Amino acid sequence: MPFIGKLRHYWSLTKPSQSGLLLATGLAGYMSARATSITSSTILQLSASLFLAIAGSTILNMWWDRDIDAKMGRTQKRATSKGLVAGSEVLLVGLLVSVIGVGWALAMDVLYGIVVFAGLFFDVVIYSMWLKRRTAWSILWGGISGAMPILAGRTLGLGAIDWIGIMLALGILLWIPTHTLTFSMKFAKDYADAGVPNFPSTYGLGVTRAAIAISSVLAAVAMVTAGYGIGMHDGYMRLLGVLSAGLFMLAGAIAFKPTEMINFGLFKYASVYMLASMILVVLEVI
Repeated sequence: MPFIGKLRHYWSLTKPSQSGLLLATGLAGYMSARATSITSSTILQLSASLFLAIAGSTILNMWWDRDIDAKMGRTQKRATSKGLVAGSEVLLVGLLVSVIGVGWALAMDVLYGIVVFAGLFFDVVIYSMWLKRRTAWSILWGGISGAMPILAGRTLGLGAIDWIGIMLALGILLWIPTHTLTFSMKFAKDYADAGVPNFPSTYGLGVTRAAIAISSVLAAVAMVTAGYGIGMHDGYMRLLGVLSAGLFMLAGAIAFKPTEMINFGLFKYASVYMLASMILVVLEVI
């Protein structure tokens, strides 16, 4: 296979949009610390080390899940599912990229590196390898891994873990069910075909919608609390409040007047909300 073609396959295995959003949270976390030593070199190294760790964990997940991905309509075209790249090679690349990313993070700062490693460990070992095929509650541990980049970024900026970093991480952790549970309702048949337990199949749509509504509200509360802790200016806080109100309304709608359109709208808005929140955190510091 030509090198460029193989490179495209591996790039797709990193889920660029998802990895990019997680990287954005890490950068926002770093900027929120208002570190006195913010330099372009540090930002570039943070971006590179964090992206490599995130990408490495995603590639490893693709390698581990290639059998169930082949059974799900939405994932059957992945390079690992179609056998376009060898499983042993994917494992090697995933491990190599992960080691480089975590090693680079540790070289920058030990505590930062530990948090980055924790995110990778929760994602690959706890979520994918241990729990994903066993329990619908695996999303909680996947959420913890998704919360690690923003905590890692703030930890690098402060040199310590503080309550604001915890609140920012909680905001991501509580946001992830909004994103993943709406997704699991839309693709319930895919999960059933692959034998992967999820909230809709385990607890029903009513409980799933209630969980989405509760997690959405709590995610917004956590982000607003973190904004106050950071010292966000009134204008940005008002805008964050407006964005949070939109999340509240969609969460209420999906709980009390659910439709497929509202479900899809909340799925899309959740990503917009989180990205916009990260932008506001960065703008506050600039």
